[in-house]
Amino acid sequence: MAHIVSAFDEDLVQIQARISEMGGLCEELLSKALESVQSRDPVLARQVIERDKALDAMEMALEESAVKVIALRQPVAADLRVLIAAMKIASTLERIGDLAKNIAKRAIPLSSAKPVRLTTSIVRMGRQTLTQLSDVLNAHASRDVDLAVQIWNQDYEIDELYNAIFREVVTYMVEDSRLIGVGAQLMFIAKNLERIGDHTTHVAEMVHYIVTGKNLGDDRPKGEPQGLEFLTD
Repeated sequence: MAHIVSAFDEDLVQIQARISEMGGLCEELLSKALESVQSRDPVLARQVIERDKALDAMEMALEESAVKVIALRQPVAADLRVLIAAMKIASTLERIGDLAKNIAKRAIPLSSAKPVRLTTSIVRMGRQTLTQLSDVLNAHASRDVDLAVQIWNQDYEIDELYNAIFREVVTYMVEDSRLIGVGAQLMFIAKNLERIGDHTTHVAEMVHYIVTGKNLGDDRPKGEPQGLEFLTD
């Protein structure tokens, strides 16, 4: 019996390690995507796009492992929550990687366009989003439910940054029609960052679920959305 428990514990440790590995790659992809925007580096942007494939493969491997553990070990209660949450978090991290890849795609045409001051605002928003991602991954690793709830409550700050950038970009495009192309790319980047913020709150919800067995609910503070909610990639 002790051997079975030990083997199951090892399975859970491996699942945790896979989540941490995926999270680390997500942080790397987002950080480098932002750097490619800031430094106008199309080579770095293409590296991010290529690296996203590794994240897709990691998600599939984690899901297969979790399903196998559930089938073989038949976990109950807290252990089952860990495995269910792991699959949901892996899927969320894969989406974050896709959004980082989309940001890198936008960085390529921006690298050959005339530099604009708006890029600084975008990068500032990106750094805050990256910090939120890092914090929620730490909350998951340490099972820090208080930190998870704090992140969940603070996501409206990223929403407000998005709204401010939206208004700023629209103003620039109205004043100078030559900036419409660049402005559109920056809007897509800002929207992708706002969506990454939403995904980090979902990870926070999973941390809360793992620890308490309860859902956080639907009353998360949110910023008022500004136009162009159709922006997708």
